[in-house]
Amino acid sequence: MSQLYFANWESLRAHPIPQWYDDAKVGIFIHWGPYSVPAYANPSFQLGEIPTEYDWYTNNPYAEWYANSVRVGKGPTYEHHIKTYGKDFPYERFTDMWKAENWDPQQWASLFKQAGAKYVVLVTKHHDGFCLFPSKYTDFSTTSRGPMRNITGELTQAVRDAQMKMGLYYSGYYNWTFYDEPVFSKANCRSYCPPTYAYADFVYSQCKELIDTYQPSLFWNDIGWPEVGEDALKHLLAHYYNSNEDAVVNDRFSGFYHGYLVKEYQSGKQNRTEKWEMTRGLGLSFGYNQMENESNAIGCTELLDLLAGTVANNGNLLINVGPKADGTIPDWQEKRLRVMGDWLRRNGAAIYDTRICTRKSEDLPACTLNYTRKDGTCYLLLTKTPKEAFSVTVKGLRANPQPLDPAVHTETTCENGVCTIHVGARDTDEPLAFRISGQDDVI
Repeated sequence: MSQLYFANWESLRAHPIPQWYDDAKVGIFIHWGPYSVPAYANPSFQLGEIPTEYDWYTNNPYAEWYANSVRVGKGPTYEHHIKTYGKDFPYERFTDMWKAENWDPQQWASLFKQAGAKYVVLVTKHHDGFCLFPSKYTDFSTTSRGPMRNITGELTQAVRDAQMKMGLYYSGYYNWTFYDEPVFSKANCRSYCPPTYAYADFVYSQCKELIDTYQPSLFWNDIGWPEVGEDALKHLLAHYYNSNEDAVVNDRFSGFYHGYLVKEYQSGKQNRTEKWEMTRGLGLSFGYNQMENESNAIGCTELLDLLAGTVANNGNLLINVGPKADGTIPDWQEKRLRVMGDWLRRNGAAIYDTRICTRKSEDLPACTLNYTRKDGTCYLLLTKTPKEAFSVTVKGLRANPQPLDPAVHTETTCENGVCTIHVGARDTDEPLAFRISGQDDVI
């Protein structure tokens, strides 16, 4: 360990974002739990586009929030639950109905690797309190009920065997086995976090248990951290950083601390001065939602545009899959992962291990220009491109841009640092990536 960290904010804030995370660019998020059994939500809004908080919680598109959506006592999910399971059917019964009978962790890891991911983040405990790992602090877990398997342990091994980094998500602020009231307000989320020292101790203990048992490269806390547990958080982070040189955390710690920043769907902002991560589902939900299909999903080209634009503006893309209860990944989700992987195999030099250029992304009538750089070479990424033939002029280039994909044919004219790229008609509107050799920045 090159530096020792102590349980105070000054010491912890000196911890840098590790290079592996900044280099990785692409991660896979996995939301899988008892909520994957009912697998229901109303495909209503993207987070950040809601008319009011009340509209969000009564029409919540997140299937992993199923228990809360039933608790609120109104709205599509509540009505579906009453009609399908009955008013007296408790959420806890879904834990015994979740069998994961077709789950193959090696198959998942292989798919994520083919998708171009460099890291994987598994939800080990969502707000429902059900753990995907054996815990000394509760028997409400997949080794005592439902799948009867240590999902966290098995997937961690498979991911590392596939040469990817493993990250663990934990919902530190909410645990609905501790609290009966439904969540109705994000702005007043403190009202729904159990205020006791006993709960804060439980959260600290489970997080430390995960860190010590699985040595995750990334720890992804959600919503916030119990306020009465601030001192415990300092000790937890110091312990994590001192025991794992790969360690990195996100920003959901109730304002006490942040590692990298998170943008979820339309909630949050990209940041060119601090490292950030864009996360979203392939549909409008993170957990599997039987109501979603191709019509609700992000388009394949939109996904690639999101990846390129995120990386060119200092972010990583953590794209989520929501497996079915049996452990299989829906075809429409797998399709998008394979499209992303295919594009990255052809154009990954413009993505992996890069840093941002000085020049920001530029929206032009024909497309959007994005810039990355590494090892004395710059890359130009054209997003939001048409299938029809188009031309775009780029200033400040010292060399002729060359397509990374040998199947892409363009004509380029350059004079006095001004290059015009002519792209012929194509059968796809996916982003285009170009290498600009001998140029270490675009200003």
